[in-house]
Amino acid sequence: MKLREIKEIVAGRPSIDGAGVHLMRVLSRRNVVSFDPFLMLDAFDSTDPNDYVLGFPMHPHRGIETVTYLIEGRIEHQDSMGNKGEIVSGSCQWMTAGRGILHQEMPKAAPRMLGLQLWVNLAADKKMTEPAYRDITPDLVTKVEDETAHVAIVAGEYKGHRGGTRGEYIPVTFLDVTVKPGQTWEYDTKEDENLFVYTMLGSCVFGSADEPAQPKRAVLFTEGDYFRASSENGGRFILVSGKPLREPVAWGGPIVMNTEEELQQAFAELEDGTFIR
Repeated sequence: MKLREIKEIVAGRPSIDGAGVHLMRVLSRRNVVSFDPFLMLDAFDSTDPNDYVLGFPMHPHRGIETVTYLIEGRIEHQDSMGNKGEIVSGSCQWMTAGRGILHQEMPKAAPRMLGLQLWVNLAADKKMTEPAYRDITPDLVTKVEDETAHVAIVAGEYKGHRGGTRGEYIPVTFLDVTVKPGQTWEYDTKEDENLFVYTMLGSCVFGSADEPAQPKRAVLFTEGDYFRASSENGGRFILVSGKPLREPVAWGGPIVMNTEEELQQAFAELEDGTFIR
């Protein structure tokens, strides 16, 4: 058995996006190769509605999937396909932008807004697939608890239990893990997948490290067939894994394609009104 060890730690930087939303941009263009197939990770944690209520008005996406996981709060959304709904505490919206969609996400004032959005790349032959949603409501997020940890399975499988989805185009494991105080949690992994965690709350020691990782960090791990996290006082993190695509990336704002020509074509279609098909 080969233990996954810390390979890279990425500290996010405060950013403002949308119409004025304050967030922590953790993964971005500079992390494309090492975190493949994961592109961008934005995290948010605020008790001040002024940080986020201006939201993300209608904007385009193509060539990716967006995964919005909300631990606390409420976000209303709607799109160019006529869909409308909300993301609530403990739920996840898994959106396949595919060939193109316009949508908006408008957070509502709450005691605390805590969660993240992850962008998952689509393979070249899936970039122009039909847009779709998978709304993973709290009842679809399977919970498994033992003496070491509480695990919420948003996507993928854990100990024979399935989450709300697996990812139709890129099979992704997405676990919300809370390691109990004084415990060590271990998890069998697929060696050919990239695996990282985002440290949400508390602190954990990963692999055979001597010190706990700081909160609000993306921690990438080496290849291996099992993962270990220990915590003295309790710690919560999001664990994400998936098989890398190893394809060229042409990234322009909310659109991610394989070539610069495809990217320019997408922006030309936005200008002439043919982006939505």
